[in-house]
Amino acid sequence: MSQLKQFFNSSIGKKLVMATTGILLILFLVIHLINNLLLFGGPDAFNQNVALLESIKPLIRVIEVILALIFIYHIYNAYKLWWENKKANPEKYAVSAKKENSTIYSRTMVITGSVIFIFLVIHLYTLWGKYNFGMEGSENYFEVIKTLFANPIWAAFYFIIMIFLGYHINHAFQSSFQTFGWSSKKYTPLVKKIGTFLAIIFAVGFASIPVYFFLISLGGQG
Repeated sequence: MSQLKQFFNSSIGKKLVMATTGILLILFLVIHLINNLLLFGGPDAFNQNVALLESIKPLIRVIEVILALIFIYHIYNAYKLWWENKKANPEKYAVSAKKENSTIYSRTMVITGSVIFIFLVIHLYTLWGKYNFGMEGSENYFEVIKTLFANPIWAAFYFIIMIFLGYHINHAFQSSFQTFGWSSKKYTPLVKKIGTFLAIIFAVGFASIPVYFFLISLGGQG
């Protein structure tokens, strides 16, 4: 048990946790995006999907708790690794070699991750909290999102954050495969292409939602 604890407290162990939790969060985002894209199907399609999820609420609650733990552990390890690397690298070495030995993606992972964390807290307040605690009886969930993104500030905020999300995932996906030791001259280019593809899909997919609803509000349609 002590050896296992020692392993997870090591740099390799923390990176392995980061990679594993990162992949799990990406899988969640795939499911979340598919559900959200139902918004383009109109109120009935989206509201029926939310109602279906409401019908299995106990299971959803368990999944939410697991996701929260994964996310918290991911953030904790990210900051711990960042702080340990910062202490381990002298400032002069960091200035001279940092840009040569890393990409702009890896150097800004803590920044983009922090932005996404702040967004998540706000997102839980604006939508998740309203869905779970701010509604009474049968509600039009579609209308909640439509109303939120009719506000140009919220629409712009969500749009910008989704760009950050894609940016973060682009490096995270590639880094995870390197951590697992699945990188080689043969497969690394493919992994990079898949990572970039996922980043674009997530960024464009999620960002298209606030844009769509904001444009609807401008046209006075619904």
